[in-house]
Amino acid sequence: MAAAGSAVGLGNIWKFPYTAGESGGGAFVAIYLLFVITIGFSVMLTEFAVGRKTGLSAVGAFKSTDRRWSFIGVIGVVSGLLIMGFYPVVGGWSIAYIYKIATGLLSTPEAIGDSFGNFISNPVEPLMWMGLYLLLNIVVVIKGISGGIEKAGKVLMPLLFVILVVVAIKGLSLPGASAGLEFLFKPDFSKVDSSVVLAALGQAFFSLSLGMGCMITYGSYLKKKENLVQTTAMVTALDTGVAILAGVAMFPAMFAFGIAPAAGPGLVFVVVPQLFAEMGGIVGLLFALMFFVALSVAALTSSISLLEVVVSYLIDEKGMKRSTAVFSASAVMASLCVFASLSLGGVGPQLFGTGAFDIFDLLTDKIFLAVGGMLLCIFAGWRLNRADLEKEITNDGKIPFPLFGLWYNLVKYVIPVAIAGVAIAGVKAGFDSGKGEIMLVGLGIIAVAGFASKKL
Repeated sequence: MAAAGSAVGLGNIWKFPYTAGESGGGAFVAIYLLFVITIGFSVMLTEFAVGRKTGLSAVGAFKSTDRRWSFIGVIGVVSGLLIMGFYPVVGGWSIAYIYKIATGLLSTPEAIGDSFGNFISNPVEPLMWMGLYLLLNIVVVIKGISGGIEKAGKVLMPLLFVILVVVAIKGLSLPGASAGLEFLFKPDFSKVDSSVVLAALGQAFFSLSLGMGCMITYGSYLKKKENLVQTTAMVTALDTGVAILAGVAMFPAMFAFGIAPAAGPGLVFVVVPQLFAEMGGIVGLLFALMFFVALSVAALTSSISLLEVVVSYLIDEKGMKRSTAVFSASAVMASLCVFASLSLGGVGPQLFGTGAFDIFDLLTDKIFLAVGGMLLCIFAGWRLNRADLEKEITNDGKIPFPLFGLWYNLVKYVIPVAIAGVAIAGVKAGFDSGKGEIMLVGLGIIAVAGFASKKL
């Protein structure tokens, strides 16, 4: 449940709908699903296997085998830090909307769109909610995995699913909803270019929490009797199902309300309140409140895993106490979040004309996660022993995995080449959209981490 909670989060409910909208709908969804089934499943199983085999978190798992490869874990830790440089900002929005809806936001449906824009560009208010959200992360992670994360996941994950079903049913009942379903599920491959393919790959990694050390860390906590293949399949299926369900909940309502599919990061915070405002009365109010409680929960179950990656690194590699590690990591994340939040109001430093929020998102989504996953596969396929991997995944032959040969060849040969090809094409496309320089900075950081790993 902790791994599922990590995978199911803002990546599914907040990021998937607006990324699909910006990337043309059905064709993006088809490519995303292909990546999830082939690359996502394989990389997650690899992370679980490496984590459980070594019993160590992101950096230690590589370092214990060969310290020259430890930079892959460092990339994961840095990715976790950067994602937590904007994730709590959005998590804070979701908590803020619980308050806003409770205090009358739905009573003026025509003002909902402007309300969100005014809110995120305010230099102070979003920071207060971000601080509250980050505090919730600290409270859970400081208790450890079984004491905090597992208990939260077991109670709150089912609630999220039920509310999403309700939202989807309501959206489908609106006039004009069929156009939203057609946009989501009828592929138009003429709209596909390298940037769409890279967006689909990045979404698969972001949504499944891959390439950032989360699943290696959780794998290190798994007992030897656990079925890794079954666990991977369940987490992947649950995560992908929630993402598609979120799309079904959003796009019919978007088309019914005349909202552009490429409405951007504010999509959820505009469409859903309008959906429940249209429902009206106490029922609309209650469902809106439940949705944003669920969104906050989804955000929390993912971000606590990101915080845990950094915390476990500080505990394992730097010898810190858990409480010290939690507060140290949180202080850095809070500082990054301040820059990210202020950048949405046009305040703060920029790099190549891009603010901190978009920089952190771009570096992780388009570069760090995919390249981290590629390097993990190269490590597993070319540095680890095939027989040892098979023993780990099959629990010393007790659990059958007839597709092991196919999985191994995918990990060793196909996935690294596929990710490298998509990443190179995506960086080239990035220059056309003015983001190529930032992508090159990301690749430079990875190169520096590789050289510096010898000193870890």
